[in-house]
Amino acid sequence: MIAALTYWPDVIRGGREYPPEPVDLTVLPPFLNGLLADLPWWNHDWRVGHVEPGVPLEIGSDHRGHPAGFTEVSVPGTVGPGDGESLPFVAKVGFAGDQLIRFQAKIADVVIGPAVAPAGRPEPHPFGRLFTGLMDLRGIPVKRMAWQTERSRSTIWMLRDGMYNPDPPLVREIAEALGLSEADVRVIAGLDTAGPREEAP
Repeated sequence: MIAALTYWPDVIRGGREYPPEPVDLTVLPPFLNGLLADLPWWNHDWRVGHVEPGVPLEIGSDHRGHPAGFTEVSVPGTVGPGDGESLPFVAKVGFAGDQLIRFQAKIADVVIGPAVAPAGRPEPHPFGRLFTGLMDLRGIPVKRMAWQTERSRSTIWMLRDGMYNPDPPLVREIAEALGLSEADVRVIAGLDTAGPREEAP
């Protein structure tokens, strides 16, 4: 499996093409289908069919708290219900040695991955983790953020836990408290950043 994930024929190494020995990529679809089958909501009629050699994204780096030697590979292919129709598919697989660290997939424009919350509970919004990190980096406690935004502490805790995503007025208050532009916080919160366009003269 590792040989198939690390088969990168198009990677230039040492300033020149370095074609590796061919490997059997047919082991990848069952591996990826197994990962998808672990998702409780996955439709088992949909299966990964064709795959192509992976593309390395990060090699031997200390990334997001993972140990040195962490490798992340993007494996393109197709997925579908087996009736002839298929959608483009890209699996992002992170591993260190023979240990799987991270798995995420993109089917057409939809990104999917393992759930964080227990079954039956809503998934936390990713804004919470980023908001928490920005507060902690600046040494802003919950009490002070609540005072600066004129919101309750429970609201700030809900934001940090990913249970609440800020509306535009709160985005402005958070941006001011964090010393960031409102546009940056809108992007972090996943809000529409498209404003009225000025017409060219």
